[in-house]
Amino acid sequence: MSAAETTTVPVLRTDEEAIAAATALAGELRPGAIERDRAGGVPRAALAALDRSGLIGITVPRAHGGAEVSHVTLAEVIRLIAAADPAIAQGPQGHFLFVDVLRQLGTPDQQARVFADVLAGRRLGNALAERGTKHAMALQTTLSRGGAAGADRTAGGDTGGAGGLVLNGRKYYCTGAATSHRIAVTAVDDAGDVVAAFVLRDGPGVTVEGDWDAMGQRATASGTTTLEDAPVEEDLVLPYGTAYAGPQLLGARAQLVHAAIEVGIAGGAFADTVTFVRERSRPYFEAAGAGYERAVDDPHVLHRTGELSARLHAAEGLLERAGRVLDGLPHVPATRAEAATGSLAVAEAKAFGSEAAVAIASELFALTGASATDEQHDLHRHWRNARTHSVHDPIRWKYHHVGAGILADAAPPNHGQI
Repeated sequence: MSAAETTTVPVLRTDEEAIAAATALAGELRPGAIERDRAGGVPRAALAALDRSGLIGITVPRAHGGAEVSHVTLAEVIRLIAAADPAIAQGPQGHFLFVDVLRQLGTPDQQARVFADVLAGRRLGNALAERGTKHAMALQTTLSRGGAAGADRTAGGDTGGAGGLVLNGRKYYCTGAATSHRIAVTAVDDAGDVVAAFVLRDGPGVTVEGDWDAMGQRATASGTTTLEDAPVEEDLVLPYGTAYAGPQLLGARAQLVHAAIEVGIAGGAFADTVTFVRERSRPYFEAAGAGYERAVDDPHVLHRTGELSARLHAAEGLLERAGRVLDGLPHVPATRAEAATGSLAVAEAKAFGSEAAVAIASELFALTGASATDEQHDLHRHWRNARTHSVHDPIRWKYHHVGAGILADAAPPNHGQI
């Protein structure tokens, strides 16, 4: 049982409450970020703190008791957390996606049931990606009627077995799954349609492995989920494939969270750079010979710090702009052009934010000096996190589509979505 299920979770009602909760959570997470980075594994205590903060419910529609915060606020919440620990900020990325999917595709009964769980602090994990397929959207995981192998499996109301629905497959990059209440799993059903099924994390036939071993974002625990005749309730299946059959902003809103993670990493790296230069760095001997007694007096350090500050603020500005563009569009856009408007605004923020995070996290060592490379400071985690997260999807294609929109008035493919 998760901490959120044994603790009263506040239901946040306004954007201001969400920002305040994120600020408080960031303050709680920051002191342990280095330890979590070094340990890797599943950061259960940190994710439990996220769950009981009430923040995982901030995108639940007001009609279901949630705050339904603006996109600007959602991005700021993620940015604040990511500046403290980007691995924890990435934990609910799939959760927010599937709250969004439920809002768009769920039946009233599905929405009422799952949104109530979310407001009680029960986070959704994801199991979307697979390895070894021709491309990222090809799926081998199946949702089918169960046979004898699952006949006696029941868990918390989930029924499989003879005639019941069961999942079989193997997923990777399952961020957030290890400590979630339910996992949203994409699969192909017996009719050949792509669906999303919600399965209990602790249910029979579900195994989440701790095999995530990347150089950065180590505490995301984005490992493998294996499903072996895992039972699924009939009323916890969504027609996921239809979500992308027309103009929509599901992808743009998911990418907004990723953009906020990158901008948060950039901000965290810059803050640590400023602190180190102020408190620890010594001036280079030529600067000292010129009469500069402190690193903060070195004109080259001042110049480069100013440049990085401008780059950070530009990234933050693009992130806020992307949120405002999305706030000005219908939740489900009517046209491809509307979808493209939101998608391209987020693409700019994601691409530029990724580059800013990698650059600032790398340049911090040129400004702080050799002593900053000491392992005790773990300052290289910023670059490892930025570089690892930035390859989630190629930013070169984002710039390509932005340029095509400007020069050729061309909307991205997939109904304006990238």
